[in-house]
Parts: sequence; structure tokens; C-alpha cells
Amino acid sequence: MPKFAYSAIDSTGAEIEGTTKADTVGTARQLLVEQNLFPIRIEESRGMLDFELTKEKVKKKNLMNFTRQLAVFVKAGIPITEALTTIGDETTDVALRRALTEMVDDLRNGGLFSASAAQHPQVFPPYYVGILQSAELTGRLDESLDSLAMYLSREIETRAKVVGALAYPLVVMSLAVVTVLILAGYVLPQFKPLFEELGADLPLTTRSMLFFSRFFTDLWYITAIAFLLFAGFVAFLVAHPTGKEIWQRVSLKIPMIGGIVEYAILERFCSVLSTMLQAGVAVPSAMETTTDAVANVVYREQLDIARQQMLEGAGFAQPLMETELFPGAARQMFKVGEETGTLDQQLEVAAEYFNRELEYKIKTFTTAFEPIMIIFVGVVVGFVAVSLVQAMYGVLGGVQDAQ
Repeated sequence: MPKFAYSAIDSTGAEIEGTTKADTVGTARQLLVEQNLFPIRIEESRGMLDFELTKEKVKKKNLMNFTRQLAVFVKAGIPITEALTTIGDETTDVALRRALTEMVDDLRNGGLFSASAAQHPQVFPPYYVGILQSAELTGRLDESLDSLAMYLSREIETRAKVVGALAYPLVVMSLAVVTVLILAGYVLPQFKPLFEELGADLPLTTRSMLFFSRFFTDLWYITAIAFLLFAGFVAFLVAHPTGKEIWQRVSLKIPMIGGIVEYAILERFCSVLSTMLQAGVAVPSAMETTTDAVANVVYREQLDIARQQMLEGAGFAQPLMETELFPGAARQMFKVGEETGTLDQQLEVAAEYFNRELEYKIKTFTTAFEPIMIIFVGVVVGFVAVSLVQAMYGVLGGVQDAQ
């Protein structure tokens, strides 16, 4: 059970401090009131080892489950504060429970649901808050929550497909590298003293492998430096803003992988924008939030230009066409949606279209990659094996000549 540190005023008017155990902040406040204490400050107390450098983000799956549960409570007519308290007590996600506890306190003090959610960006993305704001104005909170839950479910599925497609080649490549390292860094050096003792005339393949194996024995420090440089470069691409931008631009140009990344981005754009429009969010606000939700800098730059053109009165479909980011079928859907007033529906259809194309591209990628990797691993391992066999034949030939 969480522990909370508090400051409170007792019956004599003196300020006291202490700690109490409770499930939520609200429960802790109630316990203090029952003890004739007026709480001034209540916050969760953590131990010496319980700290965080940055606020922990809530997993998409947990956010989806929360959204579905809250939609059911709202449809049943249960007050938001009671619903949030119940869900917060049941969730195992510490970050989500902490956020819901603070939101309950905000709501009891007269705050709005969307405003309370906006204070926890590590839990609720901007598009989520935007939909909540629109739902509060239109009174369609239950419908909006259902739409959000459906979108989050699709996003989880899409992300799993993309990660699965990209993880497979990484695993195979890693196994190939490990195999080569074991053969060249451990197995082959075991034969080196024998080759030197017999003075065998080694073939070029064996000599090249022995030279390579030196980087794991005599020249190990060069290998260590190279590994550290590579790890630093990867960290730069993953963590540094400039590195992220470089990788986002380069990833779109990688054969086959670029197509997967492209359609994943387009599917997310259409899904988020469709969900926001269905919730009643105005197109300019929805476009701004959706553009911010796009992770790739190339697409974000082009969509920003399109949004500015929309604000200048250029319509919706034409600015998106001029970005050349969307295939012909999607552009036609945007045009029909704008002309018939069914833009949210057409965007949903476009999202489904991109999702199907994404599945096809992932399947094509994995189908083509598997035989390529099998051939690659076979060539590498075969090269090492041939190097060893040729060396052994060279040694046997030298022994026979000596006899």
C-alpha cells in the first residue's frame, strides 16, 4: 500500500507533519479528516531507492484498457470521480494510478476532466486531451472514449506488426554476427599455434580469417574501441534530437523498410485525424494535434505546410495532395470526403486502406528477407568452414611432404 507524506492543521491550529498509508490520495485525505486534521499538503512518499529521473510513460495497452473501462462507467451513469477512483484502485500501473489519483483531487476541487488529463502528458497524448475537450463541449464523452479505445487498439496492433517485421532481421543478423565471432574469435585461434608449429603454407582465406581473429586476441582494444564508437553512434541516433532527425530521414530511403515506415505513419495520421473529427474537434485544431502526433520529421514538415495552406482557405484535400505524401487512392478519398461532408468516414476508410497495405508490405518484406538471410549466414559460415578445412589440408600436405 502506498505511503503518503502530509502537512495538516490539528484542532489547536498547529501545523503538523507525518505519513499515513492509503490506497489513494483521496483515501489519505479522508483518513486525516477523520482524525480531526485539516490537510494542507499530501503527496506520495517514496523510499531511497524509489526514484525516477523522468516521469514514467504509461503503456499504450494500459491506456487502452483504462479508456474502455471508463467508457463503460460513463455509459452506466457513474460519476467520473468514482470511475477514476475505482479504475485507479484496480490498475497495476503505478504511473497511471498516480495520475488518476491526482486527477480525482483536481476534479473534486472543480477542475475539468480534460484539463486534469492535460496535466499528465506522460499518460494522455495531446490528441487524447483534444478529443476529451471536444467531448466535454458536445456531451459525447462515452462515444469519444469508445473511439479512442478503438484507435488505441488499432495503434497497438500496427505497432506490433512493424516491430515484429523489423525485429526479425535484427535477430537473424545478431545470430549471424555471434556465429562469426565465435568461429573467428575463439575456434580459429585455437588452431593458430598448430599452424605456426608446423609451418604450413596457409591459403588466402585462412590467412584472412587469422588476421581478422587478431582483433579478438592481440588487438582486442581496437575491437573494444570500435564497439564503443558504434554503441555511441546508435545512442546518438536514438536519443539525440539531431540523430533522431537523421535516422527518420534515412529510414524512409531504405529499400522495403522505408515503405513499411511510410505506411505506418500514414495509417496513424488518418486514424488520429478520423478519431478527432468523429469526436467533433474542428479541422484546424485536429490537423495541428495530428501533425504533432506524427513522429517522422519529414512528414511533420510537409503536414505543417499543408495545415498553413488550409488556414489560408485552400481547403483540405488540395494541400494534402500537394505534399505528395499520400498515394492516389487516399487523395481521392480526401477529395470525396471534403465534397460530401463525410471527411471523418473517408479518413477512417483511408486508415483501413493503409493498414491493409502495411500488412502486405510487412509480409512481402519478411518473405523476401528470409531467404536472403539464410544465404548470407550460409556464405559467412561456409567461408569460415572452408578456411579451416583448407588449412587442415595444407597442414596434412606439409606433413606428407616432410615424410
